[in-house]
Amino acid sequence: MELKSIAFDEGKPIPSKYTCDGPDLSPPLTWSGIPAGTKSLALICDDPDAPVGTWVHWVYYDIPAGIGGLPEGVQPDGAPAPGGTQGKNDFRRIGYGGPCPPGGTHRYFFKLYALDTILGPAGAATKKDLLSAMEGHILSQAQLMGTYKRR
Repeated sequence: MELKSIAFDEGKPIPSKYTCDGPDLSPPLTWSGIPAGTKSLALICDDPDAPVGTWVHWVYYDIPAGIGGLPEGVQPDGAPAPGGTQGKNDFRRIGYGGPCPPGGTHRYFFKLYALDTILGPAGAATKKDLLSAMEGHILSQAQLMGTYKRR
């Protein structure tokens, strides 16, 4: 499985458009190589370099297996147009919250999971909720890492 973005390459800076220093839009993502038997996809974006420990920027699950990606600027609501359900990030909001590091260069990992089930957890799931629900259901995963440093 492969995860890419036309907005930034693996290990390269994330444009400010997708951060708190810009409009804070979610970046466009595309994927390929989804394994047979995939019923849904899940996406987690987090920052392991945050001073308080790993900071979660996006929790999105039950993404339809048949779509090949997400457009730029997925709306921050529980049930966005591409399908699926967005959970709660560490900003205590539903949807995407872009990079906003307090200092230094941070790494942001977008992790995509192919699942053999549709999860459907009730309410606004957190990363912890999602990881627990995905246990035993992950067929494959892919990752894209970008960096960001505030000016």
